[in-house]
Amino acid sequence: MSRTAASYPRLGNADIAELTDWRRELHRHPEVSGEEAETAQRVQAVLQATGPDRIVTGLGGHGVAAVYEGSAPGPRVLLRCELDALPIEEHTKAAYRSTVPGKGHLCGHDGHMAMLAATARLLGRSRPARGSVVLMFQPAEEDGSGAAKVIGDPGFAALQPDFAFAIHNMPGMPLGRVALTPGPSACASRGMRLRLIGKTAHASQPETGLSPMPVLSKLMPALTALGQGGPLDDPGFALATVTHARLGAPAFGIAPGEAELFVTLRSLTDGRMEQLVSEAEALVQEAAAAAGLEADITYEDVFVTTTSDADAVAIASRALDHLGIPHGRDPLPMRPSEDFGRFGAGAELAFLLLGAGEGRPALHNPDYDFPDELIPTGAAIFTAIVDEILGAPTT
Repeated sequence: MSRTAASYPRLGNADIAELTDWRRELHRHPEVSGEEAETAQRVQAVLQATGPDRIVTGLGGHGVAAVYEGSAPGPRVLLRCELDALPIEEHTKAAYRSTVPGKGHLCGHDGHMAMLAATARLLGRSRPARGSVVLMFQPAEEDGSGAAKVIGDPGFAALQPDFAFAIHNMPGMPLGRVALTPGPSACASRGMRLRLIGKTAHASQPETGLSPMPVLSKLMPALTALGQGGPLDDPGFALATVTHARLGAPAFGIAPGEAELFVTLRSLTDGRMEQLVSEAEALVQEAAAAAGLEADITYEDVFVTTTSDADAVAIASRALDHLGIPHGRDPLPMRPSEDFGRFGAGAELAFLLLGAGEGRPALHNPDYDFPDELIPTGAAIFTAIVDEILGAPTT
């Protein structure tokens, strides 16, 4: 049976102080997607001190997982956070601000790591009654590549969970309030990279070349028109956003022969994404062929929809009720994407937003900083979820 709220293991003041210092050390040394080697070493060291049954490293790149076994067979519960920072210059006055030019923990992943490291301390002191817990520190969330690489890693097969949970901080929500809901929680998205290829010419004789300018000018509004948003409770929600365009060389004597266009495609469901991709590709190919241009299309930053399962949401909701933490649906589902959705293959999944306070800078803003007071809150939520599924140790 699960513990009462009063009997959950709790972090002491010394724990909180040490974890806060550790979070700030991570904040000083941000590493972006695929480069998280030193961050992974710091994570491994803090996990080793909690006495896990085993630690797995190098998952999908720099991923680290710690496993805590219960005393009897049972389900496996995966709790996940992210290792990577953003390629954004930090503009805060914090004493622990980033020491790496052009990079910063401006999405709060340093705080997520601290919450999971706090959970590791609690699990090290009090194992579940049965089953096992996997604490997954995932690389490369920000570019959408990390979860797929972790899941595809041969070392992950022995860690395949029955349940998976993740918490993401969210400024704009009241501090400590949680949002969760069954169904889609975060949108699917992908970056469509389009290259149009024609032929350059002297700027005095543009008719002797083949400029992609007319097609580029046509495609920007046409692609945008394929998805113009709408309410997020509509399964047909779709959004196409032009994020970058380039035409030819920065010169006055050359009529352009090549152009590049970046478009972010976004949808509430994976099915709608397939439709949106098909529509976008058909539009590009038709416009390019009519103008005699070659068109090359590739995709980057591919995220699937993060869909929370009703059973996992019910488990998390009970845990929050035991803790007395207020929760509801808003602001889910959300337009941003989240790499966590891929862990739902073969597992019951729930994605939670944890309020970081109203009136704070938004995620990915250059002045955002994770509120340290959420470290024990996140650990308490994770611990209560584990108890709901695996039960407290018998005494």
